[in-house]
Amino acid sequence: MNVLWFKRDLRLRDHEPLALALEAGKPLLLVYILEPSLRTDPHYDERHWRFVYQSLLDLNRQLNPHGAQLHILQSEVVPALEAIHRKHRIETLFSYEETGLKLTFDRDRAVGRFCRKNGIVWRESQHNGVIRALQLRDEWSARWHQRMAAPQADPDWSRYLYADLDPKIFWKLRGKPFPKNWETSPPGFQQGGETEACRVLRSFLNERVEWYSSSLSKPEESRVGCSRLSPYLAWGNLSVRQVFQAAKAAGSGPFRAQLTNFASRLRWHCHFIQKFESEDRMEFEHVNRGYDTMAFSENEEQFRAWAEGRTGYPLVDACIRCLHATGYVNFRMRAMLVSFLTHLLGQHWKRGAVHLAKLFTDFEPGIHYGQMQMQAGTTGTNTLRMYNPVKQSRDHDPHGLFIRRWVPELAAVPDAYVHEPGRMTPIEQDLYGFHVGKAYPAPIVNLEEAVREAKLRHFSLRKTDLVQAEAQRIVETHSVPRAEVQAWGGIRRDAPKPKATKKTRTPPRRDPELPFG
Repeated sequence: MNVLWFKRDLRLRDHEPLALALEAGKPLLLVYILEPSLRTDPHYDERHWRFVYQSLLDLNRQLNPHGAQLHILQSEVVPALEAIHRKHRIETLFSYEETGLKLTFDRDRAVGRFCRKNGIVWRESQHNGVIRALQLRDEWSARWHQRMAAPQADPDWSRYLYADLDPKIFWKLRGKPFPKNWETSPPGFQQGGETEACRVLRSFLNERVEWYSSSLSKPEESRVGCSRLSPYLAWGNLSVRQVFQAAKAAGSGPFRAQLTNFASRLRWHCHFIQKFESEDRMEFEHVNRGYDTMAFSENEEQFRAWAEGRTGYPLVDACIRCLHATGYVNFRMRAMLVSFLTHLLGQHWKRGAVHLAKLFTDFEPGIHYGQMQMQAGTTGTNTLRMYNPVKQSRDHDPHGLFIRRWVPELAAVPDAYVHEPGRMTPIEQDLYGFHVGKAYPAPIVNLEEAVREAKLRHFSLRKTDLVQAEAQRIVETHSVPRAEVQAWGGIRRDAPKPKATKKTRTPPRRDPELPFG
């Protein structure tokens, strides 16, 4: 018997381990193993496992016409494989490589030891554009493009040979039934599964791409205008290659510039995961060791106010509350949240990393930790980004539509004050029946003072020999050559500008075809 082990690759199309397993011509057991240690890890929340469960149900619906079944087990991986091997004798284990938390890295090392001890061949396939044990980063971009251009690895189900799992083992490893309400997502959350992922991809390329570039930075419009593919890429309902090739095929139409912009972000997606693959200690440590001496605030009250959306800065609070309710905000708003926590509140990025991971349905460890440190300014290589939450609010939510939606306390506050309700005079507060500090919190930190202190804190270290030496090491280890970055960093200079069309140039606040808002 051979075993195919699904991890963060919850799809049937463009699935190399599945294609290889079918080609092997041996009875094949399909398993997904939900590990108790992973389910209870502080990075994860019910929203993640609900999304995974929906994806697994979708896989079984697709497998049914092939006479196949995915066995969903609840166990640590090595004990599950041991039980299967004792009864059925595993010849080859097929899976993708995984760039994840230390928990999954240690688990994979244990699986490797188990396979070697028991004479099991473990065939791991490269996942997306991430290259294990990459020696020279200069080679990465060319190899990434080569992989994205290669034919997709679609399985040949005519070669499938069914392998059943012994009922005693299945019932031993099955665990408690999953909650019935996990089969569908609450309003506002995206539904998991390959079928839904393909529908959202079509919706983006055929309809919503018009608003992509203009919506990227806007918290409200981005909910429709952005691709909304991130959870499907994070959990493997789609491969990066599938999305890249689909975008390329659609790129000759009227929205060429938008698609060029979108495709560049698929490259950056893999770039950040590659950084984590090469230096995964950034889950726990400053990637630039020169920041190890930096002092951080441990003000618990301020951290809780940030985590719960009670900072007194409307856009910050709206974003956090939106994340709690839907699992999604756009990239700029995520960067602003990290900036507010680490710069304006002076908190350690590690505290924010775990909290935000729980909230992001699309939590992807490789992207998450690299971005946390970059936005926190502790790499020593990037421009220090201190987002002014009031300016971001005025620039990207000028009429307060997003703010009022998620901070209903501000519903009656006029546009002139919705970004800074504290500017209202006592008479105006009486007039609108809104009192700062009662109906809505006063700002928990003075913006100007916090920015000044953050700059002093960072620039006192940024010029030290150790920070600069580490910055040079980071650049040499992780950076893509500048010429390549210019080639795929965004909309090319020669790309056409988006053309006005007969369609509205402002995305609708709701798309009735989408189950998320």
